Amino acid sequence: MKWDSRGGRPPALLHQAIPSLSVTEWALAAGYDGVVVDLQHGEVGLEAACTMLRAAPRDSAYSYARVGSLDPAPILRLLDSGARGIIAPTIESGEQARMLVEATKYPGVGNRSLGPSRPALYKGESYTEAGNRAVSTIAQIETVAGLKNAEEIVTTPGLDSIYIGPADLAVSFGLPGRGDWEDGPVREAIVHLAALTREHGVTLGIYSGSGTYAADLLDRELVDYVGLGIDLVFLSRAAQESIKTLRGTE
Repeated sequence: MKWDSRGGRPPALLHQAIPSLSVTEWALAAGYDGVVVDLQHGEVGLEAACTMLRAAPRDSAYSYARVGSLDPAPILRLLDSGARGIIAPTIESGEQARMLVEATKYPGVGNRSLGPSRPALYKGESYTEAGNRAVSTIAQIETVAGLKNAEEIVTTPGLDSIYIGPADLAVSFGLPGRGDWEDGPVREAIVHLAALTREHGVTLGIYSGSGTYAADLLDRELVDYVGLGIDLVFLSRAAQESIKTLRGTE
């Protein structure tokens, strides 16, 4: 991740599963530092994602997209539309991390093709060097296999950040598929990855559904940024709460 936190405040990003420009705008207006446009889960397709990214300011440091695979074609389209970070799920080896770097970085670091579709996206004397500095290459670790190979993933040249998927990691350990673990192997994995990423100068993020839990991780300096909540889940909770209040049900 490329640091641009406001006043030293760790960034918080909203996961977007709903294909809507309005959600992007409202998230930023509410105080989120950015969004994760989610092409892995939810209903967001490539065309919609590229349009949603344009709802964020061109220089927004945290306009991220999570892809469903390491296919370089959609990654290229997302980057050219303004994505400042690509999160690739289920990275389990250094080779997969290298493939991600190849798809997200211009030559000199990776193999990204030069063909921007959004004007003045990167500012600098060298467009490719500026682009490599501006774009965060983020490997999501969410399995026991990825955790075992974490050091070779973290030390991949050109990789900027690790993002923890706690629910899938829990399932990989044979635990219930939920996040926000206070103890057990998922918590131990967070502590381990925190030490490993700091040792190698790579940032660490995690998804959380709870502001309280996320704040505690940040206060303990276990992570550098958080994905906080999902638009679809927020909408579901608000709808359930409203109808319960109307009908007087528990």
